Amino acid sequence: MKKINLKLYRGYANDQEVIVFGHIFRSHLPSVSTLENGKFRHAWAIVRMFRIKPLSNTKVIFSLNGWEVSSKTTSDGYFRFNLPLEKSLPSGWHSFSIRCQVDGQQLEEQGELLKPFPSQLGVISDIDDTFLISYSNRVFRKLYVMLFRNVNRRRIFDDVVDHYQALSRSGQDNEEASNAFFYVSSSEWNLYSFITRFAEIHQLPKAVIKLKKIKTSLADFLMTGRGSHDHKFIKIKDIITFYPRLDYVLLGDDSQHDPYLYERVSKHFPLNVKAIYIRQTGKSPNKKVEKVLANIQDLDVEVCYFQDSQKAIAHSKKIGII
Repeated sequence: MKKINLKLYRGYANDQEVIVFGHIFRSHLPSVSTLENGKFRHAWAIVRMFRIKPLSNTKVIFSLNGWEVSSKTTSDGYFRFNLPLEKSLPSGWHSFSIRCQVDGQQLEEQGELLKPFPSQLGVISDIDDTFLISYSNRVFRKLYVMLFRNVNRRRIFDDVVDHYQALSRSGQDNEEASNAFFYVSSSEWNLYSFITRFAEIHQLPKAVIKLKKIKTSLADFLMTGRGSHDHKFIKIKDIITFYPRLDYVLLGDDSQHDPYLYERVSKHFPLNVKAIYIRQTGKSPNKKVEKVLANIQDLDVEVCYFQDSQKAIAHSKKIGII
């Protein structure tokens, strides 16, 4: 029998509002440790992530520092709380809990939410082929790697961690403080545990992660990461609107739609986008991407089109953001 899963994702807050979200569904969802198994057990674990049954209209109760609010899940098992804060939270990561009752079974999980430290900089990064080598333009290679290379065997681009850690620390004097990081991707919520574990293994900055609508079948798995990327614009728009006084660094790659997406973001938020970094995934630069980046540069946004993260690091030093 499939287990009931209450899955929480990292939330975030400003001085006026807190946002937390998650899913409730039935599945044979593997543990995080299963993601470190050998080829075939790992492949089966990934497939099981996409074989779920969402639980709609299920009551969920959010709790933070003795404050409780209830709501219900939508048709895809998703819940989201947008709540006005009566009292501001201090900067840093905070614990919250969500509980629910399904078929007489009481479930409760602890989650985390971020109230950013005082800062002038926010960082929004794509995942696939931006820091995680994923072969997004080669469908069968992408699926093979996803299925048969466990989280410990997946590769990260050289020096990307150095760049991200420098962006995280930029402008911060307190060793415990860091700039707010967001990973926004067209990967589905099904892969959340894999992404968080990969980031931990490689010591990437701890981030709020925003992914694509959860998928519920094996057929959906075969199309993972594909289709419309418009949800990424909506999620980035939500982040910048929520923290409108930050300058943003946007990081992506040229394998899909990031340059065009970031051009759109720059046009909508002309005072917020400080710099855009696009990783070159092919052997030579993409002419269409170069044209888009030139147009972005005309908007007074710094751009860097690079293969080697050392070039991106040098550019960030040159413009004074690290």
